[in-house]
Amino acid sequence: MSSALDAPWFYWAVAVAIGLPVGLVLLTELHNALIRRNSVLARPVSLVRNYILPLGALLVLLVPALQISGEATPVRIVATVFGFVVLVLLLSGLNATLFQAAPEGSWRKRIPSIFLDVARFALIAVGVGIIFAYIWGANVGGLFAALGIGSIVLGLALQNSVGQIISGLLLLFEQPFALGDWIDAPSARGRVVEVNWRATHIDTGAGLLIMPNSALAAASFTNLSRPPGTHSLTVTTVFSLDDPPDDVCAMLTRAASALPQLRPGATPSSVSAGGLQYHTSIPLRSPADDFTAKSTFLRWVWYASRRAGLHLDEAEDEFATPERLETSLRIIAPTLRLNQTEQQKLQPCVRLTRYGTGETIQFAGQVPKRMTFVVNGRVQVIATGEDGSIVPVRTLEEGDFLGQTTLTREPVSATASALDEVTVLEIEREHIEELVARKPVLLQEIGRAIEERKAHVKRVLAAAIK
Repeated sequence: MSSALDAPWFYWAVAVAIGLPVGLVLLTELHNALIRRNSVLARPVSLVRNYILPLGALLVLLVPALQISGEATPVRIVATVFGFVVLVLLLSGLNATLFQAAPEGSWRKRIPSIFLDVARFALIAVGVGIIFAYIWGANVGGLFAALGIGSIVLGLALQNSVGQIISGLLLLFEQPFALGDWIDAPSARGRVVEVNWRATHIDTGAGLLIMPNSALAAASFTNLSRPPGTHSLTVTTVFSLDDPPDDVCAMLTRAASALPQLRPGATPSSVSAGGLQYHTSIPLRSPADDFTAKSTFLRWVWYASRRAGLHLDEAEDEFATPERLETSLRIIAPTLRLNQTEQQKLQPCVRLTRYGTGETIQFAGQVPKRMTFVVNGRVQVIATGEDGSIVPVRTLEEGDFLGQTTLTREPVSATASALDEVTVLEIEREHIEELVARKPVLLQEIGRAIEERKAHVKRVLAAAIK
């Protein structure tokens, strides 16, 4: 027993027998705790537990305990594997502590991945050289000298190409744009979808433009996404000289304010640019909404200008012909209990107009000044719940009406918008009052319609909550 205690391998063996299990248990608990916290240090700890600690224990048993020479091939193989794992641990640890855990906006977060790849390659080359030099006794000095001379010769031969790559890398390091940003360059305008060491890929909407980074570095361009929340679209329209500028600006602003692409909390504005032109500035959430917002705005302005009696592109509206008015009155005659004579008398008092797809015809909370009858097309009526959810109530078609609270001067409880192009016939409040004064039954039907629609909206909202 005393001879075993005096043996040089005994204490090393005891240290490995006790230290290895204890170290594995402690590292396992630490690894599990880091995983629960989603820490970036979980992977380096896993490398230490699974590879470095067992390999280190094996080296201790081979060299100090068993007194095997470090020049032996098995020892060198184990030491080489151990060195490679330590090198991987260093790379993983540096990446986790310096870059993965870097705060947003810091210089560590802005470093392009190509620089990290180059740095990793250099560290790996140095680490491999040290391993082969100290473990296997290899002469790596000549190899590094040859690589240095070869790099100089290659750099001189490819100096133009290398210069472009370096300028591109400098552009990446500065990072004037990020993935998802919209840029307006001299040769393209679109969204950045990929950036690598050689080129930037820009989605222009008509295809993918591959632009060399050196070209971007040598040119001036605009980042439409920075600073965030400042992008606006300017749309130019033309109206007649006879149209009052204030009326035109008010109509344009109303149309722009209803756009679904409008940035929350922002307000559009319209100004007269002199002559026939008007500029409307529309704050948008993203440059990606430019095309959709502009096409929707111009389409809605076409309808809104005719409803307002204005002349977009100096055009006259000749839609409300006597024949169309007569046909429309025949459609709504059963609802208002109109005979032929009453239709003819009412014809000068009504207004025939149109709404484009998606336009809002009636807003919740609005007190209507007229009754609106659907002549052609479909209208979607929706209500808004207490939690802000949108609940469809019903779809109005030919012969149905809106603004049923015109006579009672109560605000409506639902919003109505056009599902497609909708033609409506509008009758002002005073003319409706004259009709119901002569037709008490019509007044009762309108009152019943008000109560039924209120109850229907309540039922729909209650069902949506369930």
